[in-house]
Amino acid sequence: MAPRNLTGISEILLMGFSEESELQPFIFIFFLSMYLITMFGNLLIILAVGSNSHLHTPMYFFLSSLSFVDISFTSTTVPKMLWNIQNKSKVITYEGCISQVFFFFVFACTDNLILTVMAYDRFVAICHPLHYTVIMNPQVCGILALGSWLVSVMGSLLETLSVSRLSFCMNVDIPHFFCDLPEVLKLACSNTLIINMVVYFVVVVLGVFPLSGILFSYFRIFSSILRISSSRGKYKAFATCGSHLSVVSLFYGTSLGVYLSSAATSSSRTSLLASVMYTMVTPMLNPFIYSLRNRDMKGALMRLLSRIASLSVRRIGSF
Repeated sequence: MAPRNLTGISEILLMGFSEESELQPFIFIFFLSMYLITMFGNLLIILAVGSNSHLHTPMYFFLSSLSFVDISFTSTTVPKMLWNIQNKSKVITYEGCISQVFFFFVFACTDNLILTVMAYDRFVAICHPLHYTVIMNPQVCGILALGSWLVSVMGSLLETLSVSRLSFCMNVDIPHFFCDLPEVLKLACSNTLIINMVVYFVVVVLGVFPLSGILFSYFRIFSSILRISSSRGKYKAFATCGSHLSVVSLFYGTSLGVYLSSAATSSSRTSLLASVMYTMVTPMLNPFIYSLRNRDMKGALMRLLSRIASLSVRRIGSF
C-alpha cells in the first residue's frame, strides 16, 4: 500500500540510539554527563574571559562567543533527547521538529563562521602585527560577530521555510536522536528538488566559502611563520594559533565525517554515531583544548575557580 500524504502531521518519532530498555539508563547517564561537562566547561570559559581584563582582546572575545554558540548548539538537541529517554517517549511535535531544524542550522553555521572569523583574527595578528589593534578594533569585532549571527539566521530561515512547505507521509519515524534535516527530507512525499537545491546553496555559502577562508588564512599564516628566522619566534607564532587550529580540525573532521559516512553507507547507525561526534563531543572538548593549550586561559580559569571556591567557603561559614 502506497504511503498517504498528510497535510496536518502533528507528531514525529525520534527512534534514538537503542530500543533495548535495559540500555536506556546507561545512555541517559552517559549523555547527561557529556551535556553537563559541555555546559560547565563552556560557561567557565565565558566567565573567565568576562572577569579578567587581560583577556578583553579580540581573540578571547571570539572564544567566548564560540563557547556561547557551543552551549546553544548542544542545547538544541540533547535536552529533548534526555527528556524522551527519561519519559520513555520518542515523540517530538511537528513544530518542535521544525524548530530543531532551524536552531540546529543557526548554531552550526554560526559556529562555522565564528571559527572563520577567529582564523582571520590570527591571520591579522601574525601577518600584520603592527596594524592588529587598528584592524581588529572593538567595532570591527562586534560587526563580525553580529554579521555571523545574521547570516546564519537568514540561511537557516531559508532552509526551514522550504522544509515547512513539504508534505509528509504516514511513516514519520526518524532513525536519529534529533530532527536532522537529511532524515526529515526522507519523510517527505512531495518533490524535494527545490529544498535540496536550497540546502546545497546554503552549504556552499555558509560551509565551503568559510572553510576556504580558513585554509587561505592558515596558508598565509604558515608562509609568514616560515619566514621568521628564530626558532623561538616560530614557536611563539605557532602557539598563538595552535588551539584554534585544533578546534577547526575537530569541528570539520567530525562534521565531514557525518556527510562522508552518509555518502559511503546507507546505515543510519553509522550516521547516528558520527553525528554524536559532531553535535556533542566537539562542543565538549573545545574548552579543554583552549584551556590546556593556553597559559593565559589556564591562569584565568584557576583564578576564577579560586574565587568561586572562596565565595563558597564564606557562604558555608556564614551559616
